Amino acid sequence: MPGGPAASGEGIGANAPKNRFVGIAMTAFSAFGGILFGYDTGVISGIIQMDDWLHTFGHPSLDDPTKFVISSSTQSLVVSILSAGTFFGALFGAPAADILGRKWGIVMACVVFSIGIAMQTASTAVPLFVVGRVFAGLGVGLVSCLAPMYQSECSPKWIRGAVVSLYQWAITIGLLIAAVINNATQDRHSHASYRIPIAVQFIWAAVLAGGMTILPESPRWLIKRGKDAEAAKSLSRLTRLPPNDPEVEAELKEIRANLEAERALGESSYLDCFKFTHNRIALRTLTGIFIQAWQQLTGINFIFYYGTTFFKNAGISKPFLITIATNIVNVFMTLPGLWGVERFGRRTLLLIGAVGMTVCEFIVAIVGVTVPATNLAGQRVLIAFVCIYIAFFASTWGPIAWVITGEIFPLQVRAKAMSLSVASNWLWNFGIGYATPFLVNKEVGSAGLESKVFFIWGSTCACCIVFTYFCVPETKGLSLEQIDQMYTETIPLRSLEWRRRNLGALAEKAGSDKDEALEEKA
Repeated sequence: MPGGPAASGEGIGANAPKNRFVGIAMTAFSAFGGILFGYDTGVISGIIQMDDWLHTFGHPSLDDPTKFVISSSTQSLVVSILSAGTFFGALFGAPAADILGRKWGIVMACVVFSIGIAMQTASTAVPLFVVGRVFAGLGVGLVSCLAPMYQSECSPKWIRGAVVSLYQWAITIGLLIAAVINNATQDRHSHASYRIPIAVQFIWAAVLAGGMTILPESPRWLIKRGKDAEAAKSLSRLTRLPPNDPEVEAELKEIRANLEAERALGESSYLDCFKFTHNRIALRTLTGIFIQAWQQLTGINFIFYYGTTFFKNAGISKPFLITIATNIVNVFMTLPGLWGVERFGRRTLLLIGAVGMTVCEFIVAIVGVTVPATNLAGQRVLIAFVCIYIAFFASTWGPIAWVITGEIFPLQVRAKAMSLSVASNWLWNFGIGYATPFLVNKEVGSAGLESKVFFIWGSTCACCIVFTYFCVPETKGLSLEQIDQMYTETIPLRSLEWRRRNLGALAEKAGSDKDEALEEKA
């Protein structure tokens, strides 16, 4: 989510010929990586309820030997182990991004992901299936770090938030496609019932890897590697301007100047991500880590990992169809977020979303506790508020958490700080995925909370309000280099005031940089 030199809200690409949007489309393509995560999350929610999968990987029920079930511990392991792999994949994202580059790192991630899918497709026992999910997780974790990083470094700032939000939209599309395919294959009385939904993931990996091979590398990474000529060509492809155009040269100059200032402080390490420097690197790293943690603690993946199981236990007769409905809400309510992130800003939408989710989750918890599962009206209220809750998440915390982590870090530590932030997402994803069956199920050794678990999610969403108010800055319309300047001069709580006061000065400076580039060219 980089940006051009102008700070008036229009960077390179604004008021430009229509073919300038070809560059934006190229950057947006990497959002396809979100389908890998979304689809995998959605597909596991359904297949663990399929009769053939339970017969293959489970054991006869003590209550009814004709039915096959799996224990809470096996369910936790199968669902959450992907997130264990993604945690390490996200951490490996830093060296992959710095050594291979953003582009080829994504291609490598697709290969690792495909190995995991092959293992899951071929397995008929839990151990191989679990190992396959670990490998798939490594690939997803790498993509979840590299794709938003690539987008953030290649998008013009006037549309950066919307472009990076497309990653979350791709996640929601993946979830929806998985729900539809699960519903289509659930009644097959063979291994095809679960192998078809799993094997479809080869297609997503092939499309992403194939597309990335023909896209340009991040110009910021190329400059960091000392490849200035290649950086000019890359930025030229992204902006649809000649490599020696004054706008291209001005942006490259700004990137170089910012990188040189960072390098003057010395080489970066993971410890540098937590140093209390003049530009508040520690605060920025902790903000990225915690915003990804709070995104998971909203409880959203409870619905998408265990939604089918939850609706079934709540007495709803067609849980697979309800899961499709919740995914449709998730997909289409992400679209207002794509528009709103550049219209209203990051901070405002995060606050609105946290308040809305808090209210909805407490209502779901209260309805679940007070209304019997056999009450049709109660079921409808529960479904309605789950959908409203998903709508608030999809239009705010879903996409914007990725936007924030993609744009608040300085170039020198960006790969490392972003990998830590994304790893935080997966660590909490794993913890929630593993703990949920023990919290929700009624079997011996589990807490049996069922709908009461939403009291927990409502409380954590209330904490999201406090976190956003004090720790998340408003970065709308600022280039990555200007965000670095903002952190140097103010704190997140006063970022709106700083942005209003400085946008004019930043635009004037951008204009002078362009004039200087024209003079040098002359």
